[in-house]
Amino acid sequence: MIVKQLEDLIGTEDEVKGDTWVSRRLLLKKDEVGFSLHDTLIRAGTVSEFWYKNHIEAVYCIEGEGELTNLENGTVHPLKPGTLYTLDGHEKHRVRAGTDLRMVCVFNPPCTGRETHDEEGAYPLLD
Repeated sequence: MIVKQLEDLIGTEDEVKGDTWVSRRLLLKKDEVGFSLHDTLIRAGTVSEFWYKNHIEAVYCIEGEGELTNLENGTVHPLKPGTLYTLDGHEKHRVRAGTDLRMVCVFNPPCTGRETHDEEGAYPLLD
């Protein structure tokens, strides 16, 4: 059994920061559960482009409002608490945060915890 408290991760190596986001990595590859689980904050008024070409990501919005744009076909979806989206086709996408967004993100294969977005917005596969 694995039990963790979010407050214990803040300010450690398991809290990774980008220009527009902060990701607190609750479960990682080293936990050997087959996926990673992240509590991610996207700052209000920011726009972030991502492309997880090496991972499948599922995202569940628990706080805030914004919009998700599929950059491959232009479809725009509102983001609000209770919204789930899954990038099962490795879609390039944009997240526009109208307010601070808090998202629960699941990645497969699991992240190691050292990843940060590269110039394409992707996480590399790390061992």
